[in-house]
Amino acid sequence: MGKRLVTLPFPHHFSLKAHLMGKLIALGTALLLLAACSPSKKEIVIGGLFPLTGNTATYGQSSKQAMDLAVAEVNRDSGIEIAGTRMPVRAVYEDDEGQSEKAANACQKLISRDKIAAIIGAVASKNSLAIAPICQESRVPMISSASTNEKVTEAGDFVFRACFIDPFQGMVMAKYAAFTLKAKKAAILFDNGNDYNKGLAEVFAKKFAEYGGAIVAREAFTDEANTVDFKAQLTNIKAASPDFLYCPNYYTADAMIMKQSKEIGLSVPTGGGDGWDSPELVKIGGAAVEGCVFSNHFSKDDTSAAVKNFVRKYKQAYGAEPDALASLAYDAAMILLSALRTAHSTDPDAVKEAIRTSTVAGVSGNITFDEKRNPIKSAVILRINNGKQEFVERVGP
Repeated sequence: MGKRLVTLPFPHHFSLKAHLMGKLIALGTALLLLAACSPSKKEIVIGGLFPLTGNTATYGQSSKQAMDLAVAEVNRDSGIEIAGTRMPVRAVYEDDEGQSEKAANACQKLISRDKIAAIIGAVASKNSLAIAPICQESRVPMISSASTNEKVTEAGDFVFRACFIDPFQGMVMAKYAAFTLKAKKAAILFDNGNDYNKGLAEVFAKKFAEYGGAIVAREAFTDEANTVDFKAQLTNIKAASPDFLYCPNYYTADAMIMKQSKEIGLSVPTGGGDGWDSPELVKIGGAAVEGCVFSNHFSKDDTSAAVKNFVRKYKQAYGAEPDALASLAYDAAMILLSALRTAHSTDPDAVKEAIRTSTVAGVSGNITFDEKRNPIKSAVILRINNGKQEFVERVGP
């Protein structure tokens, strides 16, 4: 048989060369489009994990606003230099709704989906206890803005916080009750399902006893987000005739506790912790919270230049005065941004080391870290007077 001419199946006006050229052009175009659509590493992404909804939503909202303020300031200053290139910072947020399971899921999302360089949060101690092991295992630096339970940083060397811890805060209020108010008998009413509340209750009881006082009643309830009736516990407390009532819970529950205590005729000086810091405390509690005191991280009435400048900037941006949660989130963000600037890198180990060795003049006080990555700083005591927070005193570490 002779040779056969095989005809390629192209239209008569197409040549093989033209076909191949077309394929190359199409491939080149596809590669260019892919490159254009691929995520660029020309920005630094950091995460914020706060309760933006739920029964502690005011904490999350002020925390997010303060973190946005810190990021905006850095970006106005041309961002941060990483490996010789200046990059803007972008903050992405997740809502934990004040629940530990949702906090854990949100943390995983920020790490796997958003590829964050570090995370600011959580606020509630139970939520930070849920996400700290995740951040440690993933080697993602974490700075809790407001979780005071001392176990939070025990998860590992990638976990830090910007706030003081419960042993210090509980001591501050026990000392105030014993020596300033001259109380000899104290009662405690707390949520035994929350690490924050339990931790403060334990420390207060221990320290008050060390100062010569006696705990005459220790009453508990479970799940302050859904508990609305505290009269049975308050009746037991009234029968014990305390000189002081310590309520280390969040603002919604404690505002109702103080209203109900007045309704049953229990009129005794009452105090709490930083969980009281919300405008909702007075809105819910009204006259029942007048004269009550609580320990906190920050007072907007502090005359220091750092506080005055922060209050001015926050009011200018949001038309409202900042609370302590805002000051802590701002400080946590500034610690992280300063560390990124020092490290010139988003490498987790470099960022972690820069945080550990940092010294920051924060709004809530000068911050350095101890060997457990907890800040060494002071506390303030505030009193509710005419529906507003009134600065009483600052207590050093």
